[in-house]
Order: sequence, then C-alpha cells, then structure tokens
Amino acid sequence: MSNAWDNDKIIRLDMSTGQVSVQDYPAEWKYLGGRSLSARILLEECEPGCDPLGPDNILVLAPGILSGTAAPTSGRLSVGCKSPLTGGIKEANTGGEAGQDMMKLGYRAIVVTGQPEDMNKRWGLEVTAEGIQLLSADDYAGMWNYPACEKLLANYPSTASAICIGPAGEMMLSAASVATTDRSKSRRPARHAARGGVGAVMGSKCLKWVLVDAGKLKNRQPADKTFNSHNKIFSKSYLSDGRHNIFKGGTSTGVPMANMLHTFPYKNRTEGRNPEVDGLDGARIHESFESRGGGMHNCMSGCIVRCSNIVHDKDGNYVTSALEFETLTLLGSCCAINDWEDVADLDRLCDELGLDTIETGAAIAVYMDSEGMTYGDAEGAKSLLREDIAGGTELGKLIGNGALSIGTHRGHHRIPVAKGQALPAWDPRPLKVAGVTYATSAMGADHTAGLIIDPDIGGEEAVRASQEAQIVNAVCDASGFCQFIQPTLDEIRNSYGLFYGEEVSREEIVDLGWQCLEEEWEFNRRAGFTDDDDDIALCLREEGIGPDNSLTFNIAKEITAMAKVRFPNSDSLFGKSASGG
Repeated sequence: MSNAWDNDKIIRLDMSTGQVSVQDYPAEWKYLGGRSLSARILLEECEPGCDPLGPDNILVLAPGILSGTAAPTSGRLSVGCKSPLTGGIKEANTGGEAGQDMMKLGYRAIVVTGQPEDMNKRWGLEVTAEGIQLLSADDYAGMWNYPACEKLLANYPSTASAICIGPAGEMMLSAASVATTDRSKSRRPARHAARGGVGAVMGSKCLKWVLVDAGKLKNRQPADKTFNSHNKIFSKSYLSDGRHNIFKGGTSTGVPMANMLHTFPYKNRTEGRNPEVDGLDGARIHESFESRGGGMHNCMSGCIVRCSNIVHDKDGNYVTSALEFETLTLLGSCCAINDWEDVADLDRLCDELGLDTIETGAAIAVYMDSEGMTYGDAEGAKSLLREDIAGGTELGKLIGNGALSIGTHRGHHRIPVAKGQALPAWDPRPLKVAGVTYATSAMGADHTAGLIIDPDIGGEEAVRASQEAQIVNAVCDASGFCQFIQPTLDEIRNSYGLFYGEEVSREEIVDLGWQCLEEEWEFNRRAGFTDDDDDIALCLREEGIGPDNSLTFNIAKEITAMAKVRFPNSDSLFGKSASGG
C-alpha cells in the first residue's frame, strides 16, 4: 500500500533562468524536515564560501516533518540559507499557515537558487493544487508587508497563505526577516522567520512573495490510525501538566521574572534589571483587552498554545500581533523605551519593513549607547525605522544591517553579539547555559537553539545542559512542532513512529538531532569558521551586572568547546523538552 508521503516533492526555482521544476523527495531523507532538511540541502548544494547575497547562495523554505498533519501545534516553517549577518549557516523558524499548506500539497521544500540578471525586477511564486508558476511582481516592489499581503491575498481564496519580504529584504539589509501570514481572517503577515538576515537572501533572489493555496485538501494521513488518539493524549498532557501555564498568557508575561533574574537587559546591557519594568510588563497588555479589544489567539491551524497576543490602540484599532517578550526587551528595555505602547508601534514598523525586532532593537541600543541618540527616545527610534531604514539612508542601512554594523561604524566598545548576531533577551551572565549555546551554536546568538532558564547551572554542567538543549531543539525544529508546545524527544519520536508506521528508537531520535548540529558546524567550518569563533563578545566576559556587578560570563572557551563533543546519552536528555524565550 502506498502512503501519502510516497509522492512528496521538492520545488526547485532557478532565479537565473526563471525555471521551475519539481523532483521526487528522496526516500532516504524521510526523517529530515524543517531545520534538518535545510542543513542537509545547504551542506550538499551550497558553496559555504559564497557571497551570501550572490547567486551561489541557496534559500530553503522547508516545513517540519509533521506539518500538515493533525499533530497539535505542528505547522512550523524553516527558512534556511547562508546568513549575510553571521557568514555561517542559518535557520529561522516561523509560524503562520504556509508550512501547513505546503505539506498538505506534498511539498517538503522550496529550494531557490541563482539570481536574476535584472536585479530591479520582482517576482512571485504561486504554488497551488493546480500547479506552480513564477509570476511578475513588479507592482509589489517596495511595498510594506501588510499592504503587500492584503493586495496579494485579495486575488486568492481564503484558504491561501503568503510568505513575503518587506522593503528591508528588498534592500538586502542583514537584519531583514521573512514574513508569513497567520490564520486570522485578515491573514496578517505578523509571523516572522526573523533572525540572521534570511529576508535579505530572499531579496537577493528578487523573490518578493510566495503564495501557497492548498484549497480544501485534508491533513496528511498517518500510517497508524492510532496517531490521532496519540495526538489527543499529547494535547491533554500538555494542557494539564503545567507546560501550558508557561505560555498561555504569551511570552510578554515573562517580563517580571526575567527582570528578577537580571536578564531583562537595560541600556544596551549595562544593567540586567530595568527600574521601570512595570511599563513593559505583559500584564499591562492583558489589562488593555477589556477596554480596547484584542486578546489571545493561535497563529496557525491546530495550535493549542494560543500564545499570540493581538494588541489594539486606545481607539480599539489593531496595531500588532504578537508583541513578544524578546521585542519588549530589545526594542523596549535595552533602549530604555519603557512604554509597551511605544514598543507596539516599533514592532508594527519592523513587521511592515520586514526586520528582526531583536537585531534591530540591539542595533538601536548600540547607537544610543554610542551617543548617536538619547536613551528612551521612542519617537526617534520610530523615525529611524519609518524614515531612515525605509528611506534607505546611510544611517538606516547601518542600523538595518544590525548591531555589529552600527557598532563597528561608530567604533563602539560594547557590541553584544556572538558570531556577528545580536544576543536575544536571555543574558549569558546570569544564565551560563544560554552563553554556552550562543558561543557554540552554528547559528550564533540564538535562544531558540537551546535555552535553559536556570541561573544555578554553571561550569561543565552548563556545557552538558547546553548540548542536550541544542539536540532537543534541533529535533523540534525539524519536526514542525512549535517549541512552545515543549515536546520531549519521546513525544516527537512516538509521533514519527505512528505517522510513518515504524518504530523510532531513543538512539535514533537523538542521532537525528546530533546529525543536524554536526552538519551545521561542518558548513561553518567549510565557510572558514574556527574554534576562535565559538565565543561571545568580550564585553560580556568583562563587564558585570547584578549584585556588585558580579555576574559575568566566566566559562572558559576550552570548557564551552566541550558542547561540540558528544556526551553519552542520559535519561536527563529524554526528560528535557524543547524551549523558547
């Protein structure tokens, strides 16, 4: 009996020729998806030494293995390429509907190669049950994400979803993101594969948008019919065992806890606590729902987490979704902008232009720290986005290319990055495990690569904890599960086993995660990375925060390097769940 996945395909789009082709999905890649599929394609097909914005880089759009199925909260989409920000491999992960829709159509990836001769042209890729075609998108050139997606989706049924870049991607700025539309009635481009400049690579291909419409196609069907009952048990477990409590109010409600732990960076990380934290507490957002409207929603079909807040202004008009903890930290506290409503405006501008809120917030904070503008100048920050970045000024390009770009230009000494990428909210000085992950991950400073929020773990224990978290999160990013549903390796391997109708052992699931990490490290090695690159900015080792400024990242490089040497599997590895910030 043939299975639904036997007919899976890969779409290949050559932007040098404009040719679209479809190939059978290799059977030996069955257990590769999302991040792990992106890593394999990049390692095998992309020249690691290439110009990230040139024709030899490859852009991979890959849903997770379980996307398009009835598995709860499992429709994530990975966007992979060589990063123009770090110079190494990058995978950025997003929600929304596009991952679900691609897999329902049986497409395991869209692989975009080459570069048009005429870089002033814009193109769109239409992917439906009727076929695939490359269309002119010149009339979308320069459009901000919200109006671009509104215009595009007006021509398609309500079942369609979009993947899109804004002006930042078209200008090939290194902090540019790739937007995906959510499942709201308006199909807003509010979900972003944000980190590493993946939007700049999509822009370098002159690909403005990808339209995906699965129509009325049903979910992908499993080999073992008990897959559906397993999903019900998994969902019930998640909703009842405490995991759901962490994210049911959205990540913004984590602000007070982070501030308490000295990991709510203030004024470009010169302090770990914000004295005006109350103005950024997600509780203020929740309080606004009753009088303004908005509320919590799920960004993709089948999501049971519902962590996304919808933020309205004082007049009840929609502003943005979701206003996340990372955004409140980097665009807010790190810049001493201490009103969540100002941060909501900045978040909407980033979503419209297609910018990573973490990298952009960090860049503005460095600019403020180097006395380019005053801390707390919310209107000035909005102008930087609305006028300078959107207008393509020299300053706008420096900010839009990230924290290292603006910091280097200004000769500033405090540029908190790892492998050229700005640190997220979770500070490595109180949270040593996060520091080990930032230093050793092929992605650079990325909390979704492996985050453990425990200030009591240090030394070699932190190294092992980081390695285990990196393995679990690599598997999660390959599966299509959202990290916020916090699946364990056992839950993921059982889902795989029932979907494919064959047992997946504990050893096999760990091997899949480790293989992904090794392929990412190998790509970076071929790109010229050395052991010296496995570190974080010196300012984080030398400048303390917390009581008596005693908290620094003090794990020696020789110790952090152990995270890239595989430890024996332990029971603790299977007790860990995927996590995010």
